[in-house]
Amino acid sequence: MHGGRRENEGRRGAPRPTLRLLAPRPTPRPRRQNSGGRGVGRPIRGERSKGASVVNARAIWVPLLALTVSTAVWAGDRVVVEDWSKPRLGSRGVPDGWKGQSWGHPAYDLVVEEDDGRRVLHLRSRDEGSTITKEIEGRVHLDETPVLEWSWKVVTLPRGGDCRHADTDDEAAQIYVAWPRFPEALRSRIIGYVWDTSAPAGTVVRSEKTSTVTYVVVRSGPAQLGRWLTERRNVVEDFKRIYGEAPPSPGAVSVSIDSNDTRSAAESYVGEIAFTP
Repeated sequence: MHGGRRENEGRRGAPRPTLRLLAPRPTPRPRRQNSGGRGVGRPIRGERSKGASVVNARAIWVPLLALTVSTAVWAGDRVVVEDWSKPRLGSRGVPDGWKGQSWGHPAYDLVVEEDDGRRVLHLRSRDEGSTITKEIEGRVHLDETPVLEWSWKVVTLPRGGDCRHADTDDEAAQIYVAWPRFPEALRSRIIGYVWDTSAPAGTVVRSEKTSTVTYVVVRSGPAQLGRWLTERRNVVEDFKRIYGEAPPSPGAVSVSIDSNDTRSAAESYVGEIAFTP
């Protein structure tokens, strides 16, 4: 399955509607003007404050704006998509700030926990698939932070899972970056970074179920089960390799787990997800 891939609509092997993982998307917010510290070192940004539109009319805003720009420059250089610090510890189901999928019958066996001294999302799947999505449109600028960094730990791999084939398309841990394009089901572009049971690490393959999704196998097999691993992928380079051109800013990030095609079970943990220089 995937965070952008099609889930089974009541039967195995059925086509999955693309990008339904994004759920109804709100009207895009106007993009911020470049303030000299755009998106540097802050968690994902919200809307521009109303007062910012009258900076020139009110002298009191000038020093405040200068302070804001200066702070953005030296505060850090990570754009944090999620660190699981806001959802209540022990909360179950779709975490606050995320959206569930609009297809299939997801169990959402997801729990915000602490593991090895960090806040994480604990995912379990038994003969089903669950995908959650967070909107990041206009908030991540790949010219400044092109590298996707995340930590994960896999405990159980779906038996016989293999992303190269439609009838075994199950993965225990999946992180997706999506670029929606109208019409979404036909033209969107989605890269899925997965820990596969069988496909070798380094495999890059288009999903047999959803043509808009391309898998990049980051980890494979049971050799490092039960261990926390931190991954770094240059999304710009991966996008160019797959699509032959430079990417625009991404629209969403998804986290997914599934085991329904293989009728088995899977279990994993996902830690912080961020874009970095």
